[in-house]
Amino acid sequence: MKQLFVFLALAFFMVSCGGDSTEQDSSKSKKKPKSMIKEEPKDDGKGVGEIKNVELNNPLVAAMVDKGKGIYEMKCAACHKLTDQRVVGPGWKGLTEKRKPEWIMNMTLNVDVMLAEDETARDLLKQCLVRMPNQNLSTEDARDVLEFMYANDGETVGEQ
Repeated sequence: MKQLFVFLALAFFMVSCGGDSTEQDSSKSKKKPKSMIKEEPKDDGKGVGEIKNVELNNPLVAAMVDKGKGIYEMKCAACHKLTDQRVVGPGWKGLTEKRKPEWIMNMTLNVDVMLAEDETARDLLKQCLVRMPNQNLSTEDARDVLEFMYANDGETVGEQ
């Protein structure tokens, strides 16, 4: 009996000296200072890459549209149709209404970076299941292709 009394006293002593468990738990749940939290950049719809701003031509420049069409036929037509039909990649009809011009150019210029870092590009990859290859376009080529995309979507092309 004496052993039981000693055991209960010892147990009571351990419990009473253990401190308030809610106090310990609250220290674990304290929020980190803002300076320690890595802030994710907001998605501005422009994608990831060097293209931050695109000045659109109104009306479209006919020479750029023609050059963009030639690049499309040589490098893009095997995977992308000018309609909304998906072949390997998504169709181009209505693309300029869905995506900002900066996003389109960044995707054509920086495919690997966009697929790694841009949520919209990753979602497209999930749908299409095939990575878009890097076509090694110059910024000027990508701008011409963009002009052609706008012409494909019905924007007015100026006279030559």
